[in-house]
Amino acid sequence: MTNFSELPLSSALQSNLTKNGFAIPTPVQAGAIPPALAGKDVVATAQTGTGKTLAFVLPILESLTREKPAPGISAVVLSPTRELAIQINEAFMNIAAGTGIRSAIVVGGLNENSQLQAIRKGAQVIIATPGRLCDFLQRRLVKVNTVRILILDEGDRMLDMGFLPSIQAIIQSMPAERQTMFFSATIEPSITKLIQTHLKNPVRVAVGSITKPAEQVDLHIYEVEKDGKIDLLHYMLSKEQGSYLIFVRTKHNADRLAKRLSADGVKTARIHGDRTQGQRNQALKGFQNGEYRVLVATDVAARGIHVEGIAHVINYELPQQPEDFIHRVGRTGRAGARGTASTFYMPNERNDIRLIERKLKVQMEKRQINPEALREHKKSMPVVTLPFASHRQDARPAGKPKQHVKSSTPEPFWFKKNKKASFAPRRKRA
Repeated sequence: MTNFSELPLSSALQSNLTKNGFAIPTPVQAGAIPPALAGKDVVATAQTGTGKTLAFVLPILESLTREKPAPGISAVVLSPTRELAIQINEAFMNIAAGTGIRSAIVVGGLNENSQLQAIRKGAQVIIATPGRLCDFLQRRLVKVNTVRILILDEGDRMLDMGFLPSIQAIIQSMPAERQTMFFSATIEPSITKLIQTHLKNPVRVAVGSITKPAEQVDLHIYEVEKDGKIDLLHYMLSKEQGSYLIFVRTKHNADRLAKRLSADGVKTARIHGDRTQGQRNQALKGFQNGEYRVLVATDVAARGIHVEGIAHVINYELPQQPEDFIHRVGRTGRAGARGTASTFYMPNERNDIRLIERKLKVQMEKRQINPEALREHKKSMPVVTLPFASHRQDARPAGKPKQHVKSSTPEPFWFKKNKKASFAPRRKRA
């Protein structure tokens, strides 16, 4: 298959593909869509950014348009994160326009009633995270006994996040006779067992290497002391154009780095597991639209970040596992574009860098910024001061009554509110 026009699709789907600019399929789409349209189980492995979403969205829609509408849920798509589920749903709606096929999102962090209402109004497809869908099934709020198609997207990440029990419970609630498709960036032993148990004679589609980053991503490493990372990052932001996705290990570090960059005048958002869904959506949307130049994220959120055109990925802190390195750098260099991934490491982490290179079979280019250039750049950086109201000045808007401003300085233990402090010695008891 060299063109989507060759596929036996309905006229509505062909029209929607054209409207959305899809003409030539990517390798994973060319390999997975034909057997999927034939109703076969599929196991597809490819690097991130290669178009796996369309590879299962098209077969689902074509299958549902061929047959008469039936009550109940016909297809379920499972993904590891809320952000990815939301983005899959957006892609689904674009291609499903005019077909009458509706989808519903089932994820944590969003209003439960609105999700259930969307299902009860006749959604044929559920796009869900395993935890929330399993919760709905256990509470008997949703039934999946009519499902004909199951998609496991980013399967390796779902297992990494501990979703295997939920996935198994969901599958056990479905009919044994169904079509199952598994899409992933890597294949681990635990995944192999899942495939052998729940897929029937699957067609294997493997595109490129799944154990190393994409060739169109330039890999750079910088050895730097911990307290020099922020200066190096500012230098790179000043010298290289484009958006930056920065990875750290913990939620606390994500908050701290984002606040530091914002205080330095860099438009920055952050995304991690402790942020509300509304905050995560706002951060991701702002990053996509260019409102924020920098997005600071943890590995939990890495799979949910599907943004085209990210110029630079920064590993501000090394990942916990070498495999996570692939998923991080896979956020850039997508859809054939070139990208850059830079990794900061401290002198005591040299062995960790060697382990990543050896396990992933890559050689990263070691770069060094002239210390004098860093010092000069630091001196030239503008001083950003944040506005604050002095306790001695009346900072209230015109017409507003003056209000007491509580001082941040702790009061002495002897201070009594609304009373004068008494220094008279206590009277001795008789």
